[in-house]
Amino acid sequence: MQNSAAGNVNRRKFLALGGAGALALSGCGGGGDNKGDGKGDGKGGDGTPGAKETIRIVSSLPRTGSARGQTNTIVNGIQMAVEEYMADPKAKFVIDYKDWDDATAAAGAWDGPTEKANAQKAIADPDVMAYIGPYNSNAAKISMPELNEAGLVQISPAVTWPGLTKKIKGVAPDEPEKYQPFKPKRIHFCRVCTTDDLQGPLAADFAKEELKAKKVYILDDKELYGEGLAKLFKQRCDEIGIQVVGQEGIDTAAVEFGGLMTKIKATSPDLVYFGGTTQSKGGQIAKDLVKSGMTCPMLAPDGCYEQAFIDSAGAANLNDRTYVTIVGLDPSQLTGKGAEFVKKYKEKFKTDPEAFALYGYECAKVVLAAITKVGKKDREEIRKAVLATTKFTEGAVGGAEGWGFDRNGDTTLRQVTVSRVEGGKFVPKKTVTK
Repeated sequence: MQNSAAGNVNRRKFLALGGAGALALSGCGGGGDNKGDGKGDGKGGDGTPGAKETIRIVSSLPRTGSARGQTNTIVNGIQMAVEEYMADPKAKFVIDYKDWDDATAAAGAWDGPTEKANAQKAIADPDVMAYIGPYNSNAAKISMPELNEAGLVQISPAVTWPGLTKKIKGVAPDEPEKYQPFKPKRIHFCRVCTTDDLQGPLAADFAKEELKAKKVYILDDKELYGEGLAKLFKQRCDEIGIQVVGQEGIDTAAVEFGGLMTKIKATSPDLVYFGGTTQSKGGQIAKDLVKSGMTCPMLAPDGCYEQAFIDSAGAANLNDRTYVTIVGLDPSQLTGKGAEFVKKYKEKFKTDPEAFALYGYECAKVVLAAITKVGKKDREEIRKAVLATTKFTEGAVGGAEGWGFDRNGDTTLRQVTVSRVEGGKFVPKKTVTK
């Protein structure tokens, strides 16, 4: 199977050459060994004996559409980590970072064929040692099997659907096996963010304990992430005695949801929960909820934890009545190395980082630490080193105790923060660590 997976590289190379997702940004360095065996020749891009070899790291994120604001900050975080590595005189490799788009202008969001093409292009390039991304759980379903077959490590800063890595009771019995086709089983995918099996239930707990909700209407965008979160939220509502007065998926192609809000208003809910993202109309839902005359609050997950959500809804429509959860901490809550990262980010980019900038940085730091530890261009050894991460303190999360990956590739740092939109900004109200 090893030889078969390796042989797929050359076949996929021809497929990938015509694929979408052109190189958008070169990070520190360039050139590199193009022999095609992925092992290098001890020479730099110009063939000079003794020069540093090039290792390429790529990211695949929606760089077109409303998610661009959030992914800009993820890419900035990755760049900061690469620059720190390259500034170290002991750095053994030149790191060439490529920022790839998995979205299209036509869709205005991530696109399945483009995500697949990006994965195939990464596999076909022998200099690529790590794939950072994607941003969306549905996109992960597409790239994960490709990268698993090839043995190329994949690390996501934002994908939170738990079924990608573990069994979830009552949901998708064929997960996660269908994303791990290589036999014997090997884990290649990991993530630095907490998963939705914590985010969904804790949102329901917050609804009952803090918002005193007794009746809730649940909406979702019919996508893996949003629909899955809505199911997990409902399961917890049923357990703790919150009455679900209605549940349905929305038409994300709709321009507005006035009629739906009239229907919801008739059920007199204490809360409207939306499982979805800014890109799947989270902002429009919030806007139309207010327009309908309903006075109950809205609660949404981290797919809406971005400035684009506030902008699309209109800050005045969200103030003091819209709550959004995030897997981890808001940048304003960070201390120690996390606070130092925020400070450096502001100095470098002259703006505040969005929530997932930290996780872009953390992904790259983990990969670069593994590259340093392995000390050679070897996909399999780098994959093993990344997945073996424990007590990691070189990044900006986890504090002095650090964090690591569990046997599924999920982070051991399990935190969820609930923030309220106040004055056009996310203001943290409660953080739970489990």
